[in-house]
Amino acid sequence: MVGDPGRRRLRLDRDEGWLAGVCAGCAGYLGIDPAFVRVGAVVTALFFPQLTIATYLVTWLVLRNR
Repeated sequence: MVGDPGRRRLRLDRDEGWLAGVCAGCAGYLGIDPAFVRVGAVVTALFFPQLTIATYLVTWLVLRNR
């Protein structure tokens, strides 16, 4: 439903974000601390750097157009 106050939306959080607000926005959507998402992104980037960077950039581009 449009305008439903209980509906969660995935969006960038530039107030809490460090770089572009992607991790903070995902954390807000999931209801967890942004530090957990940031640590997960860094750990993932250690093993899959190209995939992590590509996913971050695509997420940033998609969410900034909302």
